[in-house]
Amino acid sequence: MIQKPKGTYDVFGEKSRQIKYIEKIINSVMEKYNYEYMKTPVFESSELFHRGVGETTDIVTKETYDFTDRGGRNMTLRPEGTAGICRSYVENKMYGTYSMPVKCWYYGSMYRYERPQSGRFREFTQFGCEVFGSDNPLVDAEIISIPVNIYKILGLKGIKVKINSLGDKESRENYREALIKHFEGEIDSLCADCKERFLKNPLRILDCKIDSNKEIMNTAPTTIDYLNEESKKHFEKVKKCLDAMDIDYEVDPKIVRGLDYYTHTVFEVEADIESFGSQKVLCGGGRYNGLVEAIGGPKTSGVGFAIGLERLLNALEAEQIVLDEENSIDVYVAPMSEEEETYALGLTQMLRLSGFKVDMDYMNRKLANNFKMADKMHAKYIMIIGDVEASTDIITIKNNNTKEEHKIKLEDVIDFLDQNLEEEE
Repeated sequence: MIQKPKGTYDVFGEKSRQIKYIEKIINSVMEKYNYEYMKTPVFESSELFHRGVGETTDIVTKETYDFTDRGGRNMTLRPEGTAGICRSYVENKMYGTYSMPVKCWYYGSMYRYERPQSGRFREFTQFGCEVFGSDNPLVDAEIISIPVNIYKILGLKGIKVKINSLGDKESRENYREALIKHFEGEIDSLCADCKERFLKNPLRILDCKIDSNKEIMNTAPTTIDYLNEESKKHFEKVKKCLDAMDIDYEVDPKIVRGLDYYTHTVFEVEADIESFGSQKVLCGGGRYNGLVEAIGGPKTSGVGFAIGLERLLNALEAEQIVLDEENSIDVYVAPMSEEEETYALGLTQMLRLSGFKVDMDYMNRKLANNFKMADKMHAKYIMIIGDVEASTDIITIKNNNTKEEHKIKLEDVIDFLDQNLEEEE
């Protein structure tokens, strides 16, 4: 038997209904925020992720799915969404044709070759937002508010934002020099990855999972200590905006995020989920004012975040939150015999085109079994089609809750359903 690849999963049944419900919430929230949906290719030029995500990140050095296509081009399955959105922004010259800021969102599959574990897959789904063209700290706060509001709508408790600032280019460079001085005498005591990061990008050392508990890590300088006045002003305004939006936050100097393109505000959103232990982070993001320029575009500010759908589903399950997903139909059509099937199919077509959620029997079931199937589908009404109904156009309609039956002319069926379904709601 052929099985799915390691690190992937199938979606069906209850999980598919949960995902569709979450997608509905995301669509609704994005509509209210006036963000535009964007879709980019699942694979892009490998150069995009090397230049955008960063040569020194674990994603690029260890986790990307790289391949050479039949034209000899180096391609990569996208490991995250931001770089592709930035490439589209530049290639389609949105900076010249759109009013600023450009606010967009995406939703789709990403790919990373890493060890599969709970909430982590090699193919996973990510939802994210990006805003281009505004340096205003208000935009940072708006971006942070989106995942906070989505988590609250879904019923998660104890939502908290942890924020930090990496500062602008000058601040980052000052901090980089401080890190080099801090680690240079102890670098031989750290892992092989840290030694390589020390030469290329010492900021990445702070992401190390192997040496994270060593004293040299705990005493490392923080980014906030090296912010220049402009960067401090930006960060203070972000905090004031979060206060104005009544969003609970905590300044955490240890947050640096795992990608090279971040500047100024970086943040993580977590929920109080007991079974997750200390790993309560559900979302991360920040500002990246140099990324668009790094991939060949004009100097453009940017800020965004990403949510992993799988980790969100795990959080909802751990908190025993039952999503109010729709799992019913308006009408189940049951032909009594093979002779009435085409009539029943025509009736089903008419009802669907009129906006009703309808299914019918395709398995030649007996009437008693059709009643059971209607119950299984949580049908509100059953339409029984026998030879009398097919020949007279008078439809037998049974309320599946009260079991009350009605004989309704075909021409009046739509009005009957409109009136009665509305009363039930």
